[in-house]
Amino acid sequence: MVRPAYRSRSRRRVYKRTPGGKTVVHYEKRKPSQPVCAICGRPLGGVPRGRPVELRKMAKTEKRPERPYGGYICASCLRTLYKYAVSKL
Repeated sequence: MVRPAYRSRSRRRVYKRTPGGKTVVHYEKRKPSQPVCAICGRPLGGVPRGRPVELRKMAKTEKRPERPYGGYICASCLRTLYKYAVSKL
């Protein structure tokens, strides 16, 4: 019987093959949801899904795009904002 903490579905089950040929179950924490655009709500490209422990090991440039509002607003919404700002000039 597994530990009571592993009986819930808050951890995902990953089936691994051992060198001896047996299949064992490993329990891993689930990944967080995909980051979404603050305006339209679409998933952001170039932003990884990961727990803070995993993201801490990544470089700053791997965590979000190198553009204004990168990791916060998607490219199409940013283009719309630029067009709006230019039309206001």
